[in-house]
Amino acid sequence: MPKLSVIVACHNVQEFLPTTLRSLARNAGPDTEFLLVDDRSTDATGEILGRAEGELPRARVIRHDTNLGISQARNTGIEAARGDHLTFLDGDDWYAPGYLDQLTAAARSIDCDYIRTDHVQSNGRRRTVTRAPAPRRGVPISPRDAIAPADRKTMVDYPFVWAGAYRRSLFEEGLRFQTHLRTAEDRVFCWQLHLRARSFASVGLLGMFYRRGVTTSLTQIRDDRQLDFLPAHDLILEDVMGDRESERFLPKIVRTYCAMIAFHAANADRYESDAARRLKQESAAALRRFPPQLLERTLVAMGDERGRVLRRLLGRGRKAA
Repeated sequence: MPKLSVIVACHNVQEFLPTTLRSLARNAGPDTEFLLVDDRSTDATGEILGRAEGELPRARVIRHDTNLGISQARNTGIEAARGDHLTFLDGDDWYAPGYLDQLTAAARSIDCDYIRTDHVQSNGRRRTVTRAPAPRRGVPISPRDAIAPADRKTMVDYPFVWAGAYRRSLFEEGLRFQTHLRTAEDRVFCWQLHLRARSFASVGLLGMFYRRGVTTSLTQIRDDRQLDFLPAHDLILEDVMGDRESERFLPKIVRTYCAMIAFHAANADRYESDAARRLKQESAAALRRFPPQLLERTLVAMGDERGRVLRRLLGRGRKAA
């Protein structure tokens, strides 16, 4: 049985996939399997994957008959995976040579449910190291202790699911990606990890390269698919409200949700007109669902600029007394 299963979700990535596959070949060890999921690509992605299946050791190609989205592509890989640990990769990203051996060694040496790593953002020729904002490194800690405080960047604000490795037992207990979400599915996944898992560790590994600025990426699309951050955060809010420590974590999710609304609302002119209209209406409705006193404290704490954006959505011209 493999020690690590690498689930690679692919959809119309013919331009970048050869780089991705070369990086997998440089990480192909006897304890690693590769699950290459073709989510009904319409370009040459499927052909490239077909050739890779015969050339890349321990690689299997799984094909969807219809395009089902990245969440289902990852879930398909989860169902087929046989490794003790699972990790994820998008079809336009890549690994440094030897990275997966280091990831596997770290996951096996630290007794915890999952590990998170740093990563390198690639934007053209520019490289930027992004660190996981964990309170401690190299030792198991409670995932719940890495959620708060509300006014600081924490691990739930590091929603890069491919920057880590996860014990199979988490998925045997039912953890999956939300298939109705076209974007922001990774944020729900990260919050569920921190609310459900028993332990995690952050390790200082570099070797995961995340490609930014890809025009076909969902993060660059300005139609209503971007509005899925709203139902995504509604799901998180529901989980938090039903949690035994809801009072501890409610300020964090309300602040995070407000920050996401402020960001998207401030950039509403970049959206298609129907999407921009929906954004304003549904964002205002979401804000009104928050506990009023907590919302007011959050607006004050967020500062004048973002506070003004959110108050305009609520129909308030000035800061409340």
